[in-house]
Amino acid sequence: MKLKKATHLKGTIAVPADKSISHRSIMFGALAEGTTTVRNFLRGEDCYSTLHAFQSLGVPIHDDGQTITIEGQGFNGLKPADEPIDIGNSGTTIRLMMGILAGQPFTTTLFGDDSLNRRPMNRVMLPLREMGANVRGHEQTEFPPITINSTASLHPINYQMPVASAQVKSALIFAALQAQGTSTIIEKETSRNHTEEMIRQFGGVITTQVKTITVTGPQTLQGQEVVVPGDISSAAFFLTAGAIMPESEIVLKNVGINPTRTGILDVLEEMGASIAFSNQDDQNQSADLTVQSSTLQAVTIAGDIIPRLIDELPIIALLATQAHGKTVIKDAEELKVKETNRIDATAEELTKLGADITPTEDGLIINGPTPLHGGRVSSRGDHRIGMMLQIAALLTDEEVELEKAEAVAVSYPDFFEDVARLAKGGNSE
Repeated sequence: MKLKKATHLKGTIAVPADKSISHRSIMFGALAEGTTTVRNFLRGEDCYSTLHAFQSLGVPIHDDGQTITIEGQGFNGLKPADEPIDIGNSGTTIRLMMGILAGQPFTTTLFGDDSLNRRPMNRVMLPLREMGANVRGHEQTEFPPITINSTASLHPINYQMPVASAQVKSALIFAALQAQGTSTIIEKETSRNHTEEMIRQFGGVITTQVKTITVTGPQTLQGQEVVVPGDISSAAFFLTAGAIMPESEIVLKNVGINPTRTGILDVLEEMGASIAFSNQDDQNQSADLTVQSSTLQAVTIAGDIIPRLIDELPIIALLATQAHGKTVIKDAEELKVKETNRIDATAEELTKLGADITPTEDGLIINGPTPLHGGRVSSRGDHRIGMMLQIAALLTDEEVELEKAEAVAVSYPDFFEDVARLAKGGNSE
């Protein structure tokens, strides 16, 4: 795909629905009793992987194009799938499903594409085994396909997490909801809390105190109405574009601003970006965000903010190429086990465009501001790398050729069209 420079970006867009909440809306709807309706669902490949997985497990789910309707079966109402379930490229789906299926009285095998099948699963499998689950990877490894065998019952766990991961935490919470007794999960760093929030929304009970989460099972959940806000991880690309492109102003409608997800906003503010909030909705944790062209200063990004912006670090690296000074990103080892090794992918692809960026064991060092030039780059099959490179191409005088551009459809099918519309001063609404 050939990408071209833009002179400025202006307009209003509504970014796709939040990916994390969309996944969980299907999961909780399926596991609740009664009907759940989901509005503003993200119709991307990853979230469809979750939807189709639960259909395979006997859950009636209907989509009229506007609203997803789920006829919940409860934890005890899932049925064995007729064949192994294809999860595609969705790490969220496979890891959270492992926790859900850990307490089921039937055997299920989950597999994905080549990229997913290289992602480590021991971080979920090992604590699940401590709870009594019978779960194993392909040929006794920690990699998919993953088989979750029939389990008569799960027992509670007291677990200190060695990594900061919302996926691992959520998998253990789903298992704890089915276990007999009280489980305690202690986070390394506070990660996104959508699972905890949705347990309460669906009538369940969970307590959180600093980094300690307590869940007593078994529990019964009740169907709800879910309205999914816009995904701040998708908005991050336009927040960055608006800040680094000259003479630009972008309004992003209905963006989720859950505090466990807003690290990108904190970094932008610290770097000196101009961002304004309006139409804030406290109940749905959303707001309209307006970003304008800004002069940016380098920062150090490390410690407990990392889980709050882990998915945004590739686009933050691009942001740093246009900031004055040396930006250091560290404590981000988790980037190595995403859809790609995002530390190396970000450094190598941006270097092809002229960035001064060096990978480290746990992050990146970026010197700026640096002019970017054209070249041939690749998403490497990773949607967030692909979207970051499209924003980078807006700054280059020469053409950028992006290979594997189709990966962007995983989370943002209309991304390239929205970029083009803003470059023309248009409006996607």
